[in-house]
Amino acid sequence: MMLSPAEWQAVHLSVQVSFWATLVSLPLGVLTAYALARWSFPGRQLLNGIVHLPLILPPVVTGYLLLVTFAPKAPLGGFLAELGIVFAFRWTGAALAAAIMAFPLMVRAIRLSIEAVDVKLEQASATLGASPPWVFLTVTLPLILPGVLAGSILAFAKAMGEFGATITFVSNIPGQTQTLPTAIYAFLQVPGGENSALRLVIVSVIVSMGALLLSEMLSRRVAKRVGGV
Repeated sequence: MMLSPAEWQAVHLSVQVSFWATLVSLPLGVLTAYALARWSFPGRQLLNGIVHLPLILPPVVTGYLLLVTFAPKAPLGGFLAELGIVFAFRWTGAALAAAIMAFPLMVRAIRLSIEAVDVKLEQASATLGASPPWVFLTVTLPLILPGVLAGSILAFAKAMGEFGATITFVSNIPGQTQTLPTAIYAFLQVPGGENSALRLVIVSVIVSMGALLLSEMLSRRVAKRVGGV
């Protein structure tokens, strides 16, 4: 079960990609979840559809759309390249693809937590003179924090397992863009690579099961905290 240097490299890159994908998308995820749970505005259902679109589209399609959008010769990709920001065929692109694919799970978990909070608690704080941002920071956020953590864990696990969009957008370059799923795929394409693939599969299963169990535990904590208020 000892991992080779190449296998450790894939694990390390997957953790790096998943960490940054989760961290960078978390503020937007909280804002989007709050907007969908609390606000009424034109285009709300459209926003909800766009958020969940990565769950419906084939991952390869998402990767292709990212490629034609952020390729160095694309208008947006070329503009960002002039600023020194490159996503295509870089680990940063793998993080972007993972963040987009994991975003619906993050938003869903956080939104359910927000919807479980009694609106009267927020209204009571507002009547005492608290501004909306202060109400969110002092009332809503403490109550939904386990849900935020659960959504982040699910997003991290999803990012660790992202394959289709990643390999389409950033290819499968060892040491640069080769994450756990793409490494498993690469090992299965060469004779004698089955043992390496099996070891990485075991790592993936352990990470995924651990994330699901931890997310479930945090979700129950949300229910107890909100129910005890």
